[in-house]
Amino acid sequence: MSSQNFIQTNFDLCTGCNICQLACSMTKEGGFNPNAARLEILRERENLYNQPVVCNHCRNPYCANVCPTGAIARDKRGSVVIDRDTCIGCGLCVDYCPLGMCRLMTYDKKEKAIKCDLCGGNPECVKSCPTGALVLVQRIKEERA
Repeated sequence: MSSQNFIQTNFDLCTGCNICQLACSMTKEGGFNPNAARLEILRERENLYNQPVVCNHCRNPYCANVCPTGAIARDKRGSVVIDRDTCIGCGLCVDYCPLGMCRLMTYDKKEKAIKCDLCGGNPECVKSCPTGALVLVQRIKEERA
């Protein structure tokens, strides 16, 4: 058996404070910009509740399946990650991600896909969440004989 980490969300604990987005954007882009974060907070029913949305690191990731260059693949920890050097910025991953967690950002005047990579197994968003709305968990995967 092997395991794969992913972030579980608990919308009933989310206050919509955006600290997770700020921590993510600071870690990944070097500045506090929620638009550059690899997760979203959806505000529902006139802000009655907040729904954190993060990449599920799917078992059968559509983003990786449609990537024409193979830039999206699993790393050694089982996280679905994007190799920025291989990405051509075509946007197919953006179109096919059912959660909308792949995005295009401009780096050196070229668009590249970005998404959550679980910060190498220690996600800043989870560490910074003051209410426990984001939790890192392990999905156990059984190996077929």
